[in-house]
Formats: sequence, structure tokens, C-alpha cells
Amino acid sequence: MSATADAGTRTRVLLEARVRQGASRVHAAWFPILQAAIAAGIAFGLARYVVHHPYPFFAPVCAWVALGFTADRSVRKVAELAVGVAIGVALGDVLVHLIGNGVWQVAVVLFVAATIARFIDRGALLTTQAGVQALVIVGLPALTASGGPLGRWIDAAIGGAVALVVAVLTPRDPRRHSRALARSACEELAGVLRVAARGLRAGSSDDVEDALVRARASQPAIDEWSETAKNAGELARISPTIRRFRDELAGLEARAVLVDRAMRNARVLVRRSLPAVEAGTHDLSAIATQVDATARATSELSAALGSGRDAGRARTDLFAVAHALDPFTIDDWQVQSLVLLQRSLVVDLLEAAGAEPQDARDALPEI
Repeated sequence: MSATADAGTRTRVLLEARVRQGASRVHAAWFPILQAAIAAGIAFGLARYVVHHPYPFFAPVCAWVALGFTADRSVRKVAELAVGVAIGVALGDVLVHLIGNGVWQVAVVLFVAATIARFIDRGALLTTQAGVQALVIVGLPALTASGGPLGRWIDAAIGGAVALVVAVLTPRDPRRHSRALARSACEELAGVLRVAARGLRAGSSDDVEDALVRARASQPAIDEWSETAKNAGELARISPTIRRFRDELAGLEARAVLVDRAMRNARVLVRRSLPAVEAGTHDLSAIATQVDATARATSELSAALGSGRDAGRARTDLFAVAHALDPFTIDDWQVQSLVLLQRSLVVDLLEAAGAEPQDARDALPEI
């Protein structure tokens, strides 16, 4: 394969990975985005047609900023953002009225807004939004103001109120987003293993290289799952309304770490497979069969984590794979090294499927 064709193949694999991950993000976020967009429209309508402000810029801004575009919302977070925007707008209006705007006024407005926000609450979001919105007030021309000296603050308050109503009335299960990301990340890993198995069986270095490129491109999906699960777990520890989900969220957070470790081991396995395939090593069919079986078990793990059910079937399949990973049944040292690498991968997946660490290790043949 020419260098140009090889680069084209890698670009295609990377693009496919990005498209899959992007589609997964859209699938998880489209409804929260729709909610926030509708809330912004309602806030704009209330400020313009009920309060009669001709330029209610801060009403939709506050609603959108407070709700955001992800499913990881809490009433406290929405309130922090809404209050932060309102504080920033109010202080910006007052200070600009008193001292005008200019270079040093920007610094003064930002300092005062952030200081007052830190005094009111420890939340970083509140302080950040207070400072940003105060700066927006300083930068916007005065002609955009409407409704008197408190007009822009009233607009922000309307937007914040609409956001809070949406946050309170919208049913939210914090497990849903983490489950969806778990499914996506595990499917990425299963896909890497399937392509690698195909390359090992067919002796195709192109397929193995595709698997390696795909494995390297999969890290954002796992990172997003890990971050989301961690945030949801922290929220469950302090929020009485979702505390009942704490155990499952903690489990998803722990599994994100294990699947991340498994993906790293998969990268090493695929990378070490490439020289063996390029050298035309015999006896790769056996390791290909085990890698393919691991891919099927990972797909089952993906379905279990995505639905919140026990991964018993995935554990059974992975235990069967683990029992067969005996490097001493193979004569070629290169293939033996691949079996040793797959042993670590399978142990990580067994733990992610709910097996005890010692049971996962004991399932491997002794070496």
C-alpha cells in the first residue's frame, strides 16, 4: 500500500470514529438542547411581550447558560448559573452607571462582581458567570438597555426563573447519560477488537493498522464517560433526590476506569500484533478466535451497562475466554506474547463486568 493510500485509510478510520462519537453525543444531548432552546425562547417572549422590553437580550442568554446542553443538570447548578448571570448583570448596570466604561472600569467591574459572588456562594460557576455577564454589560452599548435602570437585570431574572422551572419540573435520571456513554465506550472497544481479530485471521496488516488507529481515536469517548460518571457520582453523594442511585453511579465510575485500562491494553495488543502479521507468523488463527470472542463479550458488556442490568452473560463469556488463554499451548514466541497481553485485557473486562479481582485472575491458566 502506498503512503498516500495508507494516509487516506487512516483518515477514513479517524473520521468514522469521530462520526460515531459525535452521533453518540448528539443522541445523548439532543433533548437537553431542545429544552434549553425552548426555555430561551419562552424567556425572550416573556421579557418582550409581557414585560414589554424591546431588546430582552439577557432573558434568553440567562436561560440558555443556566440550563446548558447536557443531561447532567442539578437544581443547584442551574440556580448557581442563573444567580451568577443576574448578579453580573445587576452589578454591571450599577457600576457602569456610577463610573462609566473604559479600560480601568472593566477591571473594577470584574473584580467587584467576582468578589461579591464569592462572598455569596462557594460555587465556581456562580463566580464565573457573574464576572462574564458584568463584562458583557460593560461592553454592550447603552442603547441595548430597555426597561429603565433595572431592565437588563429583570431580563436576566426572567431567564433564570424559566431555567429553574424547567430544571425542577423536568424528570431526570442521572444514570441515563452515564449508561449511554458506557454503552458507546464499550462498543468502541468491541469494534477495535473485531477489526483486530479480522486482521489476525486474514493476515491483513491493513486491518490491524485500522484497529490501532480506531483504538487511538476512541479515547475521547472513554474520557467523556469517566468525567460524566464522576460528576454524577459526586452529585449523588450530596443530593438527597438522587442519592438512591449512588451505588450504580459509583459502579459506573469504577467501570469507566477499568474499561479505560482495557482499551489501553487493547492498543498494546493491536500494536504488538502488527509485526506478527507483517512477518507472516503462523498460528495466528487461535489468538484471532480469542480476540473475536473477547469482542463479542465486550458487546454484551456494552448492552448490559447501557441498560443497567447485570453483566452476567458477559462475565460467563469472558471467563470462557480467560480459561483458554494459556501461552504454553503455543510454540511461536510472538503469538505467546500476544496471549500474555490479552490476559491483562480480559482481566480488566472481567472486573468491569462485575467479577471479583481475585476471581478474574484465578480464571487464567497458571504460567
